[in-house]
Amino acid sequence: MRRPVAVAITGGIGAGKSETLRAFERHGAAVVSSDEIVHRLLREAAEVKAAIVGRFGERVLGEDGEIDRGRVAEIVFSDRAELAWLEGLLHPRVSAEYLRWREELARLPDPPAVCVTEVPLLYEVGSERHFDAVVAVTASPEVRISRTIRPLPDREQRLIPDDEKLARADFAYVNDGTLEELDDFVSEVMAEVRRRAANL
Repeated sequence: MRRPVAVAITGGIGAGKSETLRAFERHGAAVVSSDEIVHRLLREAAEVKAAIVGRFGERVLGEDGEIDRGRVAEIVFSDRAELAWLEGLLHPRVSAEYLRWREELARLPDPPAVCVTEVPLLYEVGSERHFDAVVAVTASPEVRISRTIRPLPDREQRLIPDDEKLARADFAYVNDGTLEELDDFVSEVMAEVRRRAANL
């Protein structure tokens, strides 16, 4: 099997990780969103739904009987212990789903050279070992606040500072500019990781 070069995107809230992931897709990478994996787990993994309802009660269910992410967020973003519990439930499963997806790509007759996902808590949970390269994205506080609907300080107390993430990453980008500038950065990263792929 020829495994794609595995790239992780990480960074703080409102830094533009999802937009960076879309840029990688435009430049030919296979991509999967961690957020989409979480959505799927909440819909399809009976043990996840049962654990969340068992922890928080039926108040987290929407009218359709499914987990309402907004209701869960109202609970966990005001209680660090509950947030840690939820992350402990979801992150191992998200990682397993991602690794399974990557192995499926490797089995394709013509696998992509590069595969990418965004991992918000990459360094916090030690997931960097699963990847060949890390892209850290940040932005100024003003820009990040403009991109998020919830206050940043309470949500970021448990996170590794951006400066440390940028220093540890293989590629770093301050995402304060235009989408075209972000696209140019991603194009350069893709050229480099494709070069690495060719040398594997």
